[in-house]
Amino acid sequence: MSNESKRERSDAVRNRRAILEATDALLAEFGADNVSIEQIAAAAHVSKGTIFHRFGNRAGLMRALVFDRATALRDAVVSGAPPLGPGAPAADRLLAYFDAMFRLVVDNVELMIAYDDAAEDPHAEAIHAFWYGHIAALLSEARPDADAEVLSRVLLSSVNGELVLHHIRTDQTERLAETIHDLVESVVTHRH
Repeated sequence: MSNESKRERSDAVRNRRAILEATDALLAEFGADNVSIEQIAAAAHVSKGTIFHRFGNRAGLMRALVFDRATALRDAVVSGAPPLGPGAPAADRLLAYFDAMFRLVVDNVELMIAYDDAAEDPHAEAIHAFWYGHIAALLSEARPDADAEVLSRVLLSSVNGELVLHHIRTDQTERLAETIHDLVESVVTHRH
């Protein structure tokens, strides 16, 4: 590989990271409805064309950010330290997962809403299937008497972006965090 090809690839990697970081910062500061591609390009020190070339459109950019976050959490679930990763009892892993997922949504709520409002994500089905499968597998172990498939969907719906945003805006984030934790805990510790 020539030095020019290596430089081009390192420029592309650097630009991608700069675009994602600028988008992240602008969403956190101004909210999803108040951030344009022009603002992102200026903050990332790239052209609008670079963003469109790399991500296709605004929806593609939001999908890339969400995919980065989901991948990091998935990696922690698959190979991270317990209790989020393998090696802890199923009930502890479920509690750790929901605590981590809740924090991910809270820390990225504007992104999550922009993502939900964006066009269909071809990776979304696979991402959701992974989460549902992970939760259902842990539920099957912790609560063999429960319908793990349905219960996984019900529990995951508790970290919906709109619900979380409402609680953030009304200064009740920790109240919702405690409620979700209590819900998951009651499910995994329920005995007939």
